[in-house]
Amino acid sequence: MRPFLPLNGLRAFEASARHLSFTRAAIELFVTQAAVSQQVKSLETRLGVKLFHRLPRGLMLTAEGEALLPTVSHSFDQLADTLGRVEGGQLRELLFVGAVGTFAIGWLLPRLADFHQQFPYVDIRLSTNNNRVDLAAEGLDFAIRFGNGAWHATDTTRLFEAPLSPLCAPGLAETLRDPADLAHCTLLRSYRSDEWPKWFAAAGIPLPPQANKAVVFDSSLAMVEAALQGIGVALAPPSMFSRHLASGALEQPFPVTISLGSYWLTRLQSRPLTPAMLAFSTWISAAATRMEPQ
Repeated sequence: MRPFLPLNGLRAFEASARHLSFTRAAIELFVTQAAVSQQVKSLETRLGVKLFHRLPRGLMLTAEGEALLPTVSHSFDQLADTLGRVEGGQLRELLFVGAVGTFAIGWLLPRLADFHQQFPYVDIRLSTNNNRVDLAAEGLDFAIRFGNGAWHATDTTRLFEAPLSPLCAPGLAETLRDPADLAHCTLLRSYRSDEWPKWFAAAGIPLPPQANKAVVFDSSLAMVEAALQGIGVALAPPSMFSRHLASGALEQPFPVTISLGSYWLTRLQSRPLTPAMLAFSTWISAAATRMEPQ
């Protein structure tokens, strides 16, 4: 049976390895330098190896110490995280959510305070993407994507549509009296080449030649930033940039919109629902239902 390893010795080792000093480790741990040195020495005796080279001006990890440090550090981080989750008498749950950057910033973040107020025991770990995501490889409980809802081996819940419309800086908007005026503008779009052709068709005017030469972005956030800087006209969902429109930083020169898909809450069909997942799914579905039409 593997011998029990002393927690104090491991903590003394980890702090000493970070500082490469028994003295500074002692200050961090609120004990004496002699106590830290003795705890490390006891650990070395227990393991039967030297973890440090004692130098005149500090410490240097041995090969064994370098091998041990990442495992010890990670274990202490996990322990601290778990203790934080059970503190206060209620188990805190982690929820890993990936979301299209546009949705995360334009819709989800302004509403997260409401979620935390209703479900204080759920800690969300949010990552953003450009609609390309691998739920399994990235260890996600949910991914919020834009599209038609057809993803292999995935359970999907439709949230809402996000119609696209031209958005641009106020100075440029002043020059646009009719959709045909866009023929004189730099057009910005996502990687979907059919967006501007469909919008011009909806507006009832011929497709201008430069629509096929539109500047392409892999993120609506970057595309709209370009529009904010006056570089061109973005074709983006106004509902995701309502704050920019309300402040006057962006304008929607024409009311014509096209819908090419919806935002969906997705998870692997093989992933069983946890209480945290059920809470988030229920909350976001209700919030999406309450969303006013844009």
